[in-house]
Amino acid sequence: MRLQFVGCGDAFGSGGRLNTCFHLTGEHSSFLIDCGASSVIGLKRLGIDFNAIRTIFVTHFHADHFGGIPFFMLESQFFSKRAQPLTIAGPPGLAAWYERVMETGFPGSSRTRPKFELSLIEIAPGEIHRIDGVEARPFQAEHGHPGGGGPFLALRLTAEGKTIAYTGDSEWTAGLADAGRNADLFVAEAYFFDKKVKFHLDLDTLARHLPEIGPKRLVLTHMSDDMLKRIGSLPYETAEDGLIVEF
Repeated sequence: MRLQFVGCGDAFGSGGRLNTCFHLTGEHSSFLIDCGASSVIGLKRLGIDFNAIRTIFVTHFHADHFGGIPFFMLESQFFSKRAQPLTIAGPPGLAAWYERVMETGFPGSSRTRPKFELSLIEIAPGEIHRIDGVEARPFQAEHGHPGGGGPFLALRLTAEGKTIAYTGDSEWTAGLADAGRNADLFVAEAYFFDKKVKFHLDLDTLARHLPEIGPKRLVLTHMSDDMLKRIGSLPYETAEDGLIVEF
């Protein structure tokens, strides 16, 4: 499997990085994890085929993870001329949040029926879903009150015999360990180096839990300036926009 970081930045563009969006491909797979507001810019910059993407897995409904959906949908409708079905899978409440984000971005757009089949699938912790060749296991993340852009998920996705886990945005919770345990690739938020803030994960806390998680490979993402200034001195791999990771 191959992951390309379309965007790996935080909500505020620290370091000039784009919002969260990861593109996963394999022999038969092509899907996104999250689709932040700047994702269409990143996808076009990297020359990624919109029509080949079969599924978008969403961790939560904050704009830097979900705000690119209107742009993706209208690009697919009017420019890429998509005919293939598209699935968006995300936390409970997805259908209402989809309508909200479409109407916020482009009023009236949620009432325009796309020319391709669109499926909205809600996924919740404790469930296992098989979606377009991907086994999706969501875990509970802690990133705020559900009404404030949640529910919030960490994701464990398995496709073509490989497992990628992603913390989403979250303070430390046991669900992150369950999501990432022995994963072939674990992409983890490291918002601060050792500063403890509610609803976000710092590297110091993550490092203390790594022995119980035991991922085969770890890449840090969603870093603030506090972390970005330390790149080059950290003992872990760090994401950057456009980076390709084979696993």
